[in-house]
Amino acid sequence: MDEAQEFCEFKEDNDTIVELPESGTVTVVGVRFRPAGKIYYFKVGEEELKVNDLVIVQTIRGIEAGTVVIGPREMPVEKIVAPLREVIRKATEDDIKTIEENKKRAREAFAICEEKIAEHGLPMKLIDVEFTLDVGKILFYFTAEGRVDFRELVKDLAAIFKTRIELRQIGVRDEAKFLGGIGPCGRELCCCTWLGDFEPVSIRMAKGQNLSLNPSKISGLCGRLMCCLKFENECYGCCNQETTAEDGEGEDDEIIEEEDEIIEVEEE
Repeated sequence: MDEAQEFCEFKEDNDTIVELPESGTVTVVGVRFRPAGKIYYFKVGEEELKVNDLVIVQTIRGIEAGTVVIGPREMPVEKIVAPLREVIRKATEDDIKTIEENKKRAREAFAICEEKIAEHGLPMKLIDVEFTLDVGKILFYFTAEGRVDFRELVKDLAAIFKTRIELRQIGVRDEAKFLGGIGPCGRELCCCTWLGDFEPVSIRMAKGQNLSLNPSKISGLCGRLMCCLKFENECYGCCNQETTAEDGEGEDDEIIEEEDEIIEVEEE
């Protein structure tokens, strides 16, 4: 891809890390890259920004497009997680065109990757594919029950796309967030509509809410304990105070936390 090298050069020439003052505040906006995804803060540049603006920013992955979900606000320097980068610009018509082209490329890359997975007989399930705006990196998200030796797969993908390849193994809760669906309550999944971060969930929370401990009643589409057990648990403070020590965390507790495994390979 000729455009990949061109955009990579653009990325290197636009290092947007901000030098923070020792004290005071910085005007920032909150940006999301996926619906209900994590919010990342960027310093406001010369352009005026508002909620729902599509902006171009530089991340550790490359040049990406995101949506402003928190409007400009003053944030104390001590609360800023460094490094802080500055918004490059509002998305232009050319940027929007590139975004649509990358979505098409991602669909094609998905099909190619699935074929290669089948060829190598790998026990993994491809979930999603993303291109950075600068086409400097392609991210393949997958699930697998254990570790998978996909070195040959990575070599094939790097040879085909001639850019940096990152394979990211995700958990079942992230899979549900990517794919979406309808929960047992009849509503769209919280994780793909508004729940930005996953927090640990334990069976103790179901006990504290006097819920049935039947797994089918307290499990979500992902097969894990429903996330709402966590954020609804705070509403049962009185009940929780009456919980005895015998009901503390023990053998019956299941605490769910998942970590991504990332394997990144650069084009030779």
